[in-house]
Amino acid sequence: MGVALTRAAQWTAAGIGVGKLEFTPLNVTLLNSIIKFVEYVSSKHPQEAAFVFREPLEWTSKLEISAFGSDYQISKKTVVSKENIDGSALMNFVVSTGVIKVSTFNQLAKLLEIAQKERLKETQACLEANRDPIAKILGPSFATVEGEDKSMLRLLEKVKKGDEVSQAEVQMKLFLLLQQLDMQLLNTSLQKISQEVRLNPQAIKNDMQLLQSFSGEGDRTVLKSINYTSEYEFSNGCRAPPWRQVHGDICYLIIETHDTDTLYVTCSTAGVFLNGGLIKDSEDIIYDKKGDIYKDLITFLKEKSSTFAENLTRIQQNFTLQKKAPTSRKTMKTEVPTNEELDQSEKFSDYQDKNKLERKKTPPKLKIRDTKKEEPSHMHKNLEVSHQKFSKDDKIQAKDQDPKKIKQDKEKDEIITTGKYRCMASHEKKILRAGSIGSEELSDSSSESEEEQQDMDRQQESNSDLPSEYWQIQKVVKYLKGGNQTATVIALCSMKDFNLASESCQLAIRDVGGLEVLINLLDTEETKCKVGSLKILKEISKNPQIRRCLAELGGLEIMVKILDSSNKDLKCLAAETIANIARFRRARQTVRLHGGIRRLVGLLDCVPMLSANLNAEQVKDIEVARCGALALWSCSKSKKNKTAIRRSGGIPLLACLLKSTHENMLIPVVGTLQECASESSYRLAIRTENMVKDLVRNLNSESQELQMHCARAIFKCAEDEATRNLVRAHNGLGPLVKLFSKPDNKELLAAATGAVWKCAISMENVDRFKHLKIVETLIHLLVGQPEEVLINVVGALGQCARDPFIRGAIRRSGGIDPLVNLLTGTNNALLVNVTKAVGECAVDAENMSIIESLDGVRLLWSLLKKPNPDIQASAAWAICPCIENAKEAGEMVRSFVGGLELIVNLLKSDNIEVLASVCAALAKIAMDEENLAVITDHGVVPMLSSLTYTRDDTLRQHLADAVACCCKWGNNRVAFGENGAVAPLVHYLKSKNPLVHRATAEALHQLSFDPKNCITMHENGVVKLLLNLMESTDEDLQEAAAGCISNIRRLALANEKARYK
Repeated sequence: MGVALTRAAQWTAAGIGVGKLEFTPLNVTLLNSIIKFVEYVSSKHPQEAAFVFREPLEWTSKLEISAFGSDYQISKKTVVSKENIDGSALMNFVVSTGVIKVSTFNQLAKLLEIAQKERLKETQACLEANRDPIAKILGPSFATVEGEDKSMLRLLEKVKKGDEVSQAEVQMKLFLLLQQLDMQLLNTSLQKISQEVRLNPQAIKNDMQLLQSFSGEGDRTVLKSINYTSEYEFSNGCRAPPWRQVHGDICYLIIETHDTDTLYVTCSTAGVFLNGGLIKDSEDIIYDKKGDIYKDLITFLKEKSSTFAENLTRIQQNFTLQKKAPTSRKTMKTEVPTNEELDQSEKFSDYQDKNKLERKKTPPKLKIRDTKKEEPSHMHKNLEVSHQKFSKDDKIQAKDQDPKKIKQDKEKDEIITTGKYRCMASHEKKILRAGSIGSEELSDSSSESEEEQQDMDRQQESNSDLPSEYWQIQKVVKYLKGGNQTATVIALCSMKDFNLASESCQLAIRDVGGLEVLINLLDTEETKCKVGSLKILKEISKNPQIRRCLAELGGLEIMVKILDSSNKDLKCLAAETIANIARFRRARQTVRLHGGIRRLVGLLDCVPMLSANLNAEQVKDIEVARCGALALWSCSKSKKNKTAIRRSGGIPLLACLLKSTHENMLIPVVGTLQECASESSYRLAIRTENMVKDLVRNLNSESQELQMHCARAIFKCAEDEATRNLVRAHNGLGPLVKLFSKPDNKELLAAATGAVWKCAISMENVDRFKHLKIVETLIHLLVGQPEEVLINVVGALGQCARDPFIRGAIRRSGGIDPLVNLLTGTNNALLVNVTKAVGECAVDAENMSIIESLDGVRLLWSLLKKPNPDIQASAAWAICPCIENAKEAGEMVRSFVGGLELIVNLLKSDNIEVLASVCAALAKIAMDEENLAVITDHGVVPMLSSLTYTRDDTLRQHLADAVACCCKWGNNRVAFGENGAVAPLVHYLKSKNPLVHRATAEALHQLSFDPKNCITMHENGVVKLLLNLMESTDEDLQEAAAGCISNIRRLALANEKARYK
């Protein structure tokens, strides 16, 4: 089912955001087949139908609560199935949000029966929300993969072990049933597609060549410009990426007409239509169809542009007249080409080449080059030599010089200029992708392209005095171009003897056209030539300029194909070279789009790492796996690549390799895992595949690089409480603290302190850190460390300071002073953590006296002026314990000029966390009567009243506290009633949070001293709610609830007495 959904189903926005299934005949057929399958499993396979999914299928349903029958327990808020496992219902439906969770095929079948006419829409919603349902049904190890799928083999191994045999057999049968469904769906889609009449790439290409020849800036041209969005053409003639070709897409065009806006067009086998255009600040396309589908490009343009139709008709008439009476005329650049030019495609190519050589003189135009024509030949490729123009003075001066020197200088200039233009491909590609825009906009390219251009310019300047190796490499490259196989191998060996780590040698190979030759050698059938070329490319690709040139010249695509080779040396070298090149975004994207991720994951499958007595072949397999992990490490810096690795079945293989004892294997494996651990799916897999134990074990390694990557992985995974508990259970806290003893390695120190910070979120871990005497070490690191270390150190202190003993230890170790000094910093992340740490320390009265003497409260208050909402919220939370524990808190707050007005104005923020923290601080400030009077004058009452309609329980709690405290001044109680704050507060009592109940009861008690407020409360049903709360064990809550009811009762009695007087 996963493969069919990925390859056969038709999605509206595949690859960008969350796609939707289009309502097409093919999709309807697929959905009906899936519905029949669910019903079939439920009726014919009872054991498999009762199998509980590893994760429930979850989606937003349109079903009404009235549709559910007697098989369900129905309440106002939820509907759950009576059938359950260990107390957990197998179907759960939340009425308010419409979210439904289903855990078995039996429940799915019942749900489809309930849906009746809407079951097609329900199935569609389910599949849209669960793009890989097999992974949720059977677990992450059964996720849909490209290529060879070994999940069944792993399942068979479980059956052989004898653990949970019956469960594994049911799982196997269900997996086979799902595979049969996949094949059925794919066959159905192929039958449907084969019946359609379709366009082909050659027809589109012919139309493009014709239209480009008649396009330009003149009024008589049919179009201003028409260009492909991609320069790369696949062997089948398509320019769309492979994962869009399965949907029928051939290519994407950017068309500038004379009378419409820019048209972004998709040419597919089904026809031509408008798409959503380019995503802002991105090169990705919105693939959604907009409008009708037309049979071909000409018909489409005639419909969209009246000017195009008129000019095309005029050209056709002229062409007919020229056939009858041919005339000779000179062809100008701005004129429409003659009919002879249409028949001679070489003239058009020459015209493009001429423009190409004049790029320095004129702004770049949107001329998309045919990559097939520019592709290097099978073995050799001629250098493109740019024309050098000399002035008359230069020519006169040249006559007096030595002819040999003149020839050598000219040759050098040609080589440098050629290299520069060849490696400007990335910059030109950015311009071409920008569409037909003004020259001012063309100058604005990405920072990457600007850096590349600057590097090229600097390189030309720095090559004024070239070393002798430069000319020697030039001769070697000539032998590579013109020699036979033996000469080529000798030349490669000779080139390998150069110092390829030297930048001058690396750039020499680029400037004389050596990169093109080396890439061409990869496309031959000679293994020795391939190996020699890859050995050189592996070394020189460490240079940023070289790897960008290799990517633009199509080297990555060839290397990805080599990964399928049976020669293990070739696979190793190709993977290592990919690891070097894939260090920038476009290269990583190229690897993914050409199937590189699937192939690299396949390299990871080798013999068990703990096996003894390995033969030579098995050792080579392990080396191949290491190189594959190295390449995946580079590729995993992309979010889409992380998803591709998971879908290709990379997680179980990485878990297996993690058990290795070889450091050179572990470093890339752990590096890949720590990069991917930013995704929640990977964190879950690391925990469930028992990888935390291996990460903790490797913290004791002798390799500091391996220790650093393990600590980083723990840092990211410790966001989850279960992982933090596992780290403690596997005795990982001690080794993390030991890493602090290596202060010279700043990267290792940052990783270790970060892991400690995240682990300290759990109080059980804080108790362990207390016994490890971590406080003194952390305080020592507060001075003389880079910001990335300080952020983690202060974060760890803030978490540990929740323990009273550690708060005292921070004071005794002299940690308050450096913490307060850090409040004057500028790093946002550091300021957030410092304010939290100072706030936790301020809970202790002795610590607070030190903070006050160091003017720490004033520094905290000044941070409220920062525009960053995280800093504002953190500073406001820290101010609360400072006010509560300061000796003269009221006077201290009043001493801050403009401080009270500043904090009241923060109630205008849109950030919930800022509002909650400011309300908490205002509640503390209002304890002082004079300060309460000041904030009342600043309009605190209407501002607090405007927030009472919130649904956030944290904000509700502190807002109610602030209201209760502000009621104690003047007519504030009356003002709250007049501003409509009373009725919303009554509804807070329906919350499930007991802290909200307590704060709200206090606020209502204070407000109930005003008769009008009592009437409003009574009208909103407060009495019944308060009577229920009086049963609470919280004495303060009981007292406040009773006081409020008492005031309402007194008012009722007074009214009754007044009525009978």
